[in-house]
Amino acid sequence: RTNIRLLGVGGTGHEGADLTDSMLVISVAADGTDALMLSLPRDIWIPSMQAKLNTAFYYGEQNQPGTGGMTLAKAAVSEVIDKPIHYGVLLDFHGFVKLVDTLGGIEVDVENAFTDDKYPIPGKENAQPESARYETISFTSGPQIMDGQTALKFVRSRNAVGAEGTDLARSQRQKRVISAIQNRLIDTNVILNRSKLEDIYTVIKDSIAMDIPTDVWPAFIRLGTQVKPDSVRTLAFPIYLETEGSNAATPQEA
Repeated sequence: RTNIRLLGVGGTGHEGADLTDSMLVISVAADGTDALMLSLPRDIWIPSMQAKLNTAFYYGEQNQPGTGGMTLAKAAVSEVIDKPIHYGVLLDFHGFVKLVDTLGGIEVDVENAFTDDKYPIPGKENAQPESARYETISFTSGPQIMDGQTALKFVRSRNAVGAEGTDLARSQRQKRVISAIQNRLIDTNVILNRSKLEDIYTVIKDSIAMDIPTDVWPAFIRLGTQVKPDSVRTLAFPIYLETEGSNAATPQEA
């Protein structure tokens, strides 16, 4: 299996620009027949660091700019799940928005409608009164086309009332968006459009940091096209702890 650490950071204009807001482990079998996406809470305590998981990238960059962040972030996750992390991918919010918009938007099937009254507004983290720091976002159920900003709000929301406010629901939303991006990337209107591919390459080059060697990229592309979106299993970390060793879907074989 290949295990990839996917990090999402706020980037410029967000408080704690190098603190990882979203953390996923994507584990894929060599033949692409099995894939697992594990969501990790930001506040897991890492004993070796004496700090929370979402600070690993920040502290790594402080010690060794350019490479230390990815190295320490991968090591911290490996410590949590007791499995090797082979590669790391870092995407900031601006890059995510730009990628989705460059693709011409993505079609996402929203399983459950929800409202989040406390979605953070960038740049207003310390605004007064406190209510000025947030906006209300709502999503109705059913298929819909999302631009970059809408997709970002969909995957970042963590304060919805009810089940959609849980880490598991958030990880499932992230899975749907990743699958939607995958579907759009292999759409003939994109993959056969050289100009569009060049634009996508520019966004990836400028907005995504990774430690995947360029000579491995073709193998990753082939593997990505083999994975069927409907076959990807999704778990949040507490469930992983409860089910490891049972017959439930866990990354124990990763």
